[in-house]
Amino acid sequence: MVAASPGDASSFASGSYVDATGYVLPCRLLLPERSEPGARYPLVLALHGAGERGSDNTAQLRNGIGALLTARRRAFPCVAIVPQCALERRWVEVDWSAASHRLPSTPSAPLHAVLSLVDALLQPPPRPPALGLALASAPVPAIDPARLYLLGLSMGGYGVWDALARQPQRFAAAIPICGGAADAQAEPIATARVAVWAFHGALDPVVAVERSRKIVAALRRCGAAVRYTEYADVGHDSWHRALAEPELWPWLFSQHNPSNLP
Repeated sequence: MVAASPGDASSFASGSYVDATGYVLPCRLLLPERSEPGARYPLVLALHGAGERGSDNTAQLRNGIGALLTARRRAFPCVAIVPQCALERRWVEVDWSAASHRLPSTPSAPLHAVLSLVDALLQPPPRPPALGLALASAPVPAIDPARLYLLGLSMGGYGVWDALARQPQRFAAAIPICGGAADAQAEPIATARVAVWAFHGALDPVVAVERSRKIVAALRRCGAAVRYTEYADVGHDSWHRALAEPELWPWLFSQHNPSNLP
């Protein structure tokens, strides 16, 4: 993957989350510039690609993720979490070069920790220390359960589709970029009315563009009003164009999950 500036990494608090299995998930946390008393904020969960795996708790902010979150921080206040997958792991333990795959029976260890972290963040402040949440010196404000958003590129795109299939009722919207999913994942996502805007480069040599085309077609057969943008002249690094789309953040932050409305 092509490395890019992580943006203002100093704006992101550095910490970790330990789930019930003992898996340690490094995380970067970006809070609203000002947290209003009693306010609840959207949660943006961003899953990085394979090239940003490791334990330095910094690389996951590259490829435009950190820069986008910091640039939009004032106009779209939210709690943003950018976890880091271990080098030997994947968000979804499948072959990225395969033409298709089946949804694994259980989530990978890193994705299990991510979903557990979402559970922890949804608890109202003050959150119990036993949750293993050690993300920042400043308290994490309350999360709006109707506005949980997923974003992921490449390996993270697979993670977005996988998380949606496992907990479709939880998320209001998702942005999977050059990822892949099993056709069977479409029905629960469509039934839960998750808003999806998917992206892919037509010339992608790493993850075939058919992976996005197939799941988008399956979602539409299930009645989902999914958005899909395919860049005819782009290879694998379609996230650069996708994250620069001027409508992306306004679209994302306009989404609410009706089943999670208070």
